[in-house]
Amino acid sequence: MAPKGRFASIFGPFRLIWLSIEIFYDTAKEAIRRDGLAALGHPRRIQDVAVAKLLSKTSDGFIAYEDTTTVPSLVKTAEGKILELGPGPGNQIHRYDQSLVEFIYAIEPNPNFKDDIAAKVKNHDLQDRYKLISCGVEGSDILRREGITEGSVDTVLSIQVLCAVEDVRMVMREVWKLLRPGGKFVFWEHGRSKDAVTAVTQACWNPAWSTLVGCHMNRDILTDILAAGEWENPGDVERPDDPHSCLPRTWGVLIKKA
Repeated sequence: MAPKGRFASIFGPFRLIWLSIEIFYDTAKEAIRRDGLAALGHPRRIQDVAVAKLLSKTSDGFIAYEDTTTVPSLVKTAEGKILELGPGPGNQIHRYDQSLVEFIYAIEPNPNFKDDIAAKVKNHDLQDRYKLISCGVEGSDILRREGITEGSVDTVLSIQVLCAVEDVRMVMREVWKLLRPGGKFVFWEHGRSKDAVTAVTQACWNPAWSTLVGCHMNRDILTDILAAGEWENPGDVERPDDPHSCLPRTWGVLIKKA
């Protein structure tokens, strides 16, 4: 008989997918009620609203889970001029060590998180040192207007974000360019399992998960991170063996080679 952990890993994602289906259904109904059938011509807009509702609704649960992991200590290492990728509803805002923060630029292409983030920034008195920018890391013209240029950033923070971007390799190349020599890429991500059975499970769930939850289960994210450029300490990356998890994590604080 397979261990209990195996069954939990196979069927565990269904709970969040089902919640996503309910939220997508309600969001589509609201859009049709407001804009008529023309709303169905903008599926990406409906998806962005639904994903934002999902992540906002589950924010407290994600924060509680991350509190049991290395995430709080990772975020506290961010310092200087910080670029946070995909803050979503702002789950990391309370974790920064404000004595180390010069300024935080949070880049988020989904515009539906702005109210959540504004409230958390105000609660933690970061109004003068936090700016939400509606773009992805590939929006170089927008970033340049904010003074974010090649070699200008001290820390890039990525907590469960690379699973959701369109092109991990391209994003990581941009991240590496923006970091100054000696700058830090701080990350906690999930990717493809090394366990064969779990990898098959990920492949089966991924179409629904990527559409409804908004991220991919089975990307080889660590390979793309390490291939972005020269790092001083690639051996410091942590990738514990977690064969039953459909979301096996990897993390580290990589230093851009001077």
